Amino acid sequence: MLEDFKLDYFYGMDTMLLLLILGTFLGFFIQTVIGFAGALVALPILLLAMPLPDAISYISIFYFISTPIFVYREWKNIDKDILKKLALSSVIGVIIGIVILSYGQPMILKKALGIFIILFVLNSLRDQKETKRNSKMEYTFGFLGGFFSGVFSTGGPLYVMVVKNASPDVKTFRATMFGILGLVTIVRLPALAIGGILTIHQLYNSLFVLPFFIMALVLGKKAYLKMDEQLLKKIILGLLFVSGVMLLV
Repeated sequence: MLEDFKLDYFYGMDTMLLLLILGTFLGFFIQTVIGFAGALVALPILLLAMPLPDAISYISIFYFISTPIFVYREWKNIDKDILKKLALSSVIGVIIGIVILSYGQPMILKKALGIFIILFVLNSLRDQKETKRNSKMEYTFGFLGGFFSGVFSTGGPLYVMVVKNASPDVKTFRATMFGILGLVTIVRLPALAIGGILTIHQLYNSLFVLPFFIMALVLGKKAYLKMDEQLLKKIILGLLFVSGVMLLV
């Protein structure tokens, strides 16, 4: 009886680690290529093996590790003005989002976000003209991006809607996305620890995933250097649409 329990336990752990490795590798490969969507790719895979709060913790750990690397590499390309405008409202949004993750049942918000993203992509395809930069929109979307980053670690698409219109090219867009998502992560990880969601056990398991995470960063950088700007723009809209559908289902 005890031996059967041990076998089931270790089988469950092996499955969890395998899915954690797969989700982290795919998520951060995409994140390195285009500047966002790491959590949107990783989260559905991680949720096959663990509850939502645990999945958010693992994703946040690897975002926290990658943030100094991304920001150091891309600092000269980051739009500091848009980053400043998004910063304060994002921090407030993250804190409120983590409170809801800790004490609420926020799944209906996830579906609402999915619908919103799909409508945004369809509108972008219909009208190719860039919308005018609006400071009120930046503050509002900064708060919403931080909020959904705190609840689901999926605030990236909301930041895309602002940063995409404010960026003159894909290089600036990608670098600025690294900057704002890095800022959100710096706030989110300590907040998860204070809220009791982040645990020592999760940090221990992350050590096994670390080599695959590093591999994702290296391969993602190589893939980015080989892609042209128009292809990256199409990938950004395509991933936004897929992420919206995934949030719905």
